[in-house]
Amino acid sequence: MIHEGTRQERRSGFFMEETNTKTAEDVETVDVYTAKGLLSVDHRYLDVRTNEEFAKSHFEDALNIPYMFKTDEGRVVNPDFLSQVASVCKKDEHLIVACNAGGRGSRACVDLLNAGYQHVANMGGGYSAWVDSGFAGDKPPEELKIACKFRPNDN
Repeated sequence: MIHEGTRQERRSGFFMEETNTKTAEDVETVDVYTAKGLLSVDHRYLDVRTNEEFAKSHFEDALNIPYMFKTDEGRVVNPDFLSQVASVCKKDEHLIVACNAGGRGSRACVDLLNAGYQHVANMGGGYSAWVDSGFAGDKPPEELKIACKFRPNDN
């Protein structure tokens, strides 16, 4: 069965379906220095951390729309994420998406791309990298960021 929005191509005797579905490999990742430059021109900062993380410290003009919520069962994706973004962002706006360390930001970017947003980039290392680069002010980093057990060691 061929679903709308896909096509089949015959390759090496097998049928393969092609879709327009974006994956993590399709997400552009920029470092914090590039992100800072883009934010100074025409990009918006979309912070997808939880409200608690955002309240601890954040980029001054950031929009906060959590991609996930903490529940008793663990983290769950915010079912209203895309509609909440759509209420404040146009699909042709340039967005820098950031979480704490980069993982949720990347997943949020995939969802945004698949929803038709054209210009989204994940900030590599997330807000923790922003803090580590000295862009969050002169308070000690432990006062500004949330510890993250999933944070890559190279950031």
